[in-house]
Amino acid sequence: MSDNLATPTQATARVTGGRFKRVLGTPSLVLFGLVYMVPLTVFTTYGIVTQLTGGRLVDSYLVVLVVMLFTARSYARMTVAYPYAGSAYMYSQQTFGGAIGFLTGWALLLDYLFLPMINYLVIGIYLNQYVPAVPQWVWIVVCIVIVTVLNVIGIISVARANFVIIAVQAIFCVLFVVFAFSNAAGHHANVLAPFTGDGSVTGAGPVFNGAAILALSFLGFDSVSTLAEEAKDASRDVPRAIMICTLAAGILFIVLSYAAQLVYPATHFAHPDSASVPVISAAAQWLSVFFIAAYVAGAAGSALTSQASVARILFAMGRDGVLPRRIFGRLSVRFGTPTIAILIVSVVSLGAVFIDLATLSNMISFGALIAFSMVNLSVFVHFYIRAKERGGWAWLNNLVLPLVGFALTIWLWTSLSGITFIIGLSWLVIGFIILLIVTRLFRRPTPTLDLKETA
Repeated sequence: MSDNLATPTQATARVTGGRFKRVLGTPSLVLFGLVYMVPLTVFTTYGIVTQLTGGRLVDSYLVVLVVMLFTARSYARMTVAYPYAGSAYMYSQQTFGGAIGFLTGWALLLDYLFLPMINYLVIGIYLNQYVPAVPQWVWIVVCIVIVTVLNVIGIISVARANFVIIAVQAIFCVLFVVFAFSNAAGHHANVLAPFTGDGSVTGAGPVFNGAAILALSFLGFDSVSTLAEEAKDASRDVPRAIMICTLAAGILFIVLSYAAQLVYPATHFAHPDSASVPVISAAAQWLSVFFIAAYVAGAAGSALTSQASVARILFAMGRDGVLPRRIFGRLSVRFGTPTIAILIVSVVSLGAVFIDLATLSNMISFGALIAFSMVNLSVFVHFYIRAKERGGWAWLNNLVLPLVGFALTIWLWTSLSGITFIIGLSWLVIGFIILLIVTRLFRRPTPTLDLKETA
């Protein structure tokens, strides 16, 4: 037995209590990312962003898609360099050192911990509207239990469930777009209205604010990178899946939001959290029942995949020792999953019983945009500065594109609300305090992952 540095496609970090199984190909990873994103997530923040932008939801999606394509490319490149679980935490840790890596991972935890919560919340909101006799909190708790069991069983159960969930949503999307366009054509709707809005809100600022909130819709490509140690060929499959997910989801979001605004051009709603209900009914009354089923299935699928991802982030941080290794750094010998981390995420998700949708949406975007910024910078530092890959087109790939992505994500980040910064920065302060404790006031180095494995 001897220590050697593994190649990118072979490396799998040593873990306590077992290893991840490399079973996922590109199709499974793409499905994972798309289910995580939830194709119907357009309707989660539809009312909030439509009111904010004065009916220019499509414009906000166009802006955020451009930003996300730059960032997705950076994720794809860093996955090749470091094909391990951990996502932005891993990339920034290996590029900038343990302390920066920890704080990036801590910021990433903010959106990863809240994303399952937002899915449970919207499930409770819509099912409570459909079956008022059952309290919202009951639906939330039942869904948490089901999702937790599936995640503990293993990633194969998640992948199988993803196929069914995405199929149901795909059918609904096709039906909605067809009926919306047909209905709008019959009423001679203004085809430019989804881009220009109703004039109640003017200026580019609200569109940028909306784009910042909508960043949470694109977290699926980031989640794909957390499965690098379960991909059959991480250096090939994960980058492909990341780019496919981002582009496909962005186009779908734009088409759905355009169709929705075309068939129901209202910009103010009595209940913004569930504004999609009258929108769907405007396309076809009977679609509202199908929508509830498809939307709840999609939210459950996103909860399933997001809980799987955050558990793996916690596992990566536990494996490194920046979180208690005995609690977070273990895989179940029987199932090959980070069971304790999954259970902890489930407990945190019970917060969906108490929090509101607008706050959750902003907080998820806050953490995501910090992580996105660090990944863009990681590409620049890793490839351009350290590896000195600057010849030919490398200057474009390793200097221009990642720095443009960094600037765009910072720009979106500053468009979030004031209360979001108060909560988000408080979260970062807590993370810094934990870092001080782990390093004993920086008298010892921050624990990091050793990328060597035993042959």
